[in-house]
Amino acid sequence: MHENRVKRIVIVGGGTAGWMTAAALTRLFGQEYCAIELLESDQIGTVGVGEATLPHLRYFIQTLGLNEHEFMRATNASYKTGIEFINWGRIGEFYIHPFGEFGQSINGIDFHHYWLKLRQLGDDTSIGDYSLPVVASKYGRFDYPSSDPRSILSTYSYAFHLDAHLFARYLRTYCETRGLVRKEGKVKEVYLRQSDGFISAVRLDNGQHIEGDLFIDCTGFNGLLIEQHLKTGYIDWRHWLPCDRAIAMATKSQGELLPYTKAIAHEAGWQWRIPLQHRTGNGHIYSSSFMSDQQAESILRDNLDGQVITEANYLRFTTGMRKQFWNKNCIAIGLAAGFLEPLESTSIHLIQLAIMKLIEFFPDKRCDSVLRDEYNRMMTLEFERLRDFLVLHYCATERDDTEFWRYCKNMSKPDGLDHKINLFRKTGYVSPYTEGLFLKASWLAVYLGQGIVPENYDPRVEDFDLEKLANYLASMQTHIAQAAQSLPAHAKSIAKHCATENHGSYQPPPATLNLYGRR
Repeated sequence: MHENRVKRIVIVGGGTAGWMTAAALTRLFGQEYCAIELLESDQIGTVGVGEATLPHLRYFIQTLGLNEHEFMRATNASYKTGIEFINWGRIGEFYIHPFGEFGQSINGIDFHHYWLKLRQLGDDTSIGDYSLPVVASKYGRFDYPSSDPRSILSTYSYAFHLDAHLFARYLRTYCETRGLVRKEGKVKEVYLRQSDGFISAVRLDNGQHIEGDLFIDCTGFNGLLIEQHLKTGYIDWRHWLPCDRAIAMATKSQGELLPYTKAIAHEAGWQWRIPLQHRTGNGHIYSSSFMSDQQAESILRDNLDGQVITEANYLRFTTGMRKQFWNKNCIAIGLAAGFLEPLESTSIHLIQLAIMKLIEFFPDKRCDSVLRDEYNRMMTLEFERLRDFLVLHYCATERDDTEFWRYCKNMSKPDGLDHKINLFRKTGYVSPYTEGLFLKASWLAVYLGQGIVPENYDPRVEDFDLEKLANYLASMQTHIAQAAQSLPAHAKSIAKHCATENHGSYQPPPATLNLYGRR
């Protein structure tokens, strides 16, 4: 085993994916176990438009042993309790997908079945009124969840909005102070072993020859190692997720600092709004089959709420995934592995998941096929589940005002998604996942938020006294509203814990990639 142990790991590419990978491997293995090198070029810019995250990132930060408040100050981060979706079901309608549950189960029956019963009897109370993070978001409030499981203030989670460029820079410092070697330069040549096709070494444009036992491809869409040299192949999902373009730009912060992301549907796509401490990140995701670049930029500029402080950055992408994430002795992480548009802030989560699965199935020099196959199976399953959840947002619409939305409403769906939708529509039953990112509450938020209301509810609800049920739900609604109003304003929580010194003085990074690609 000692002879076959991986002694040199080479990470090709920096950005969020590269430096997150480097940080985790440095922390969990250290240079004592194996040498870790990261290769990147200052001449190759990165695109950090994916700045909204999911609660899982908190555990990554904890695993690295970082102080959360220090991390937030370094990345100009704000708190995030969910995502508000506007104009997705119908124009003028909105809902919040929260990091928390809706109500509480009663007698082992999911809460929404009781809500459905009262709704059929004429109660028009929104399901969101029974979710603390939804109500707190509407009030612009945030505080850390209570550690007391008996408290209603323990019934939610949170994530971050962050500056992706600063995040990568922060992790680079973390790695270099722990001995990781960063080498500057572009990869000009990749050497494959004739015996098995494994990567043996790469050569940089400055002549450096770098050998490795395990190579991590973090080179973005181009997939320099995984695709250009190992010819792995790519599965295109644009027939289900038709958006393939984006325009990104930053604006000065204006108005209240909200603790949630906004996703606003437009004629042929949607607009994101991500509030950081020092600026607001904005962008327009759209389909080039239904809208020109000029139209898309005009729509974005017309819907900004602050002074523009960066140039428009045009991006091109193809939703999908590699046919293999791990091929021979190369693992693709980040955009090199695949891309799902940032509708539910999954990009950084997929990087984190890939890193943790790599550590779980960490190989020796032989990269046993059993490990590779299981890694690829689990990553494929996660990509496909996330794809289905994103497709749900597009197909669960009542909009028919444009050609784009008519296409989305009537398009074929991935295997199994139709069954999930029809099952919920008929019975209110949410198909569960034993593993996976988006669980019952998430699917429930989109179903109900976009107008898929079940025709029936769990028949066991009929046994519950109607007057007691109405009083119980009214009491819950009041309790949640009072709890939400007791929280401090989002901006006050930031000022208390993690306000950055250069608040309000944003300078764009010098190496922003203004071509078609993404972080």
